[in-house]
Amino acid sequence: MPQGDKSAYTDKQKRQAEHIEESYEDRGVSNDEAERRAWATVNKTSGGGKKSGSGRGHDENKEPAQKGGKKGGAASASRTPEERSASAKKAAATRKRNAASKA
Repeated sequence: MPQGDKSAYTDKQKRQAEHIEESYEDRGVSNDEAERRAWATVNKTSGGGKKSGSGRGHDENKEPAQKGGKKGGAASASRTPEERSASAKKAAATRKRNAASKA
């Protein structure tokens, strides 16, 4: 099988890669880079293409799909309530100031 041939992948894996690629393109990543990242994510999740033979199935690694939200929550949780309140007040003032300048 030549490099880059996707015939060994299931329909589900192909759909996953397509959705991931679209997401990257929406965020401004080039087409080639988005495709590369999408297939790398599918490979990390499923372990590659479909494998023939009895007993070859295994659970999917869901971590690549769940990585995104971890950082923000940890950062917020490490701050005191006073710090979060001050940040929220500052953000509200900035939004108010920007809205006034646009009007």
